[in-house]
Amino acid sequence: MDAGYARSVWQVLEPLHAVTYFAPESREAARAVGLRGFWMGYFALRAAPLGAVTPGVVEAAFYNFHPAMVRRALPDAWDFASPEAVLRARVDAATAALRRVAPAVAEGAAPAVELLERVVAAADGAGRPLFAANRGVPAPEDAVGALWQAATALREHRGDGHVAVLTAEGLDGCEAHVLFAAGEQVPVEVLRDNRGWSAEEWQAALDRLSARGLLKDADSLTADGEALRAHIEARTDELAVRPYRVLAPHEASRLVEELTLLAEQVLASGVIPFPNPMGLPPRRAH
Repeated sequence: MDAGYARSVWQVLEPLHAVTYFAPESREAARAVGLRGFWMGYFALRAAPLGAVTPGVVEAAFYNFHPAMVRRALPDAWDFASPEAVLRARVDAATAALRRVAPAVAEGAAPAVELLERVVAAADGAGRPLFAANRGVPAPEDAVGALWQAATALREHRGDGHVAVLTAEGLDGCEAHVLFAAGEQVPVEVLRDNRGWSAEEWQAALDRLSARGLLKDADSLTADGEALRAHIEARTDELAVRPYRVLAPHEASRLVEELTLLAEQVLASGVIPFPNPMGLPPRRAH
């Protein structure tokens, strides 16, 4: 199984996971347990497997958010809702959202879960705090909830590896977004504003990357910049594919087939906006 498989499976896992950010069920669940505002809900929902951690832990693990943005939400969130309450709320909300936007999930969840949970169990948690914390959350008895939990653990596994590659290449959180925006032609506002960076901080990151010979201008990469981005993505895929090798080739193919229908229903529902700060590509036309 080559590294390209990791990207294929990410593209169908990410929509299933991402309902926890965008679905109204998830926003309402965060409000119902006492969290205040979208971003407090975001940071608490995503960080809850780590426990009532300090802002510094989340800044390190989430990587690309401005520290001030994290500190506006944490640790205050834990005064309004315990991590245990948030964990219950997030999986219940994500399960409800998936059942609503992807009707096929009722039948498709169980076969996919059996394969995904084998991958989760086979993965190496060393150096992957968000993955390891999510793997430690007990799987829900409901198959749809278990699907969401496994998808979440594996997307965080990929994300932890991606952060390791970015930091190894000497890129900070803002620079990583600048490089991505220039390489993928994503509107600056989608990344800068949703991650809390100011226009001045964004420009400073542009200047640093230009000094490294990685940018032609704000909207395009040099050959060295393109090579660095290609290396980062390829290395991320190489790290992410390892646990999937526990599956036989026919099982790996079946997993993508099972998940593709579910992911396409999520994407077709419009619950996930495009473009988005996750870098998820839009639904392919058929």
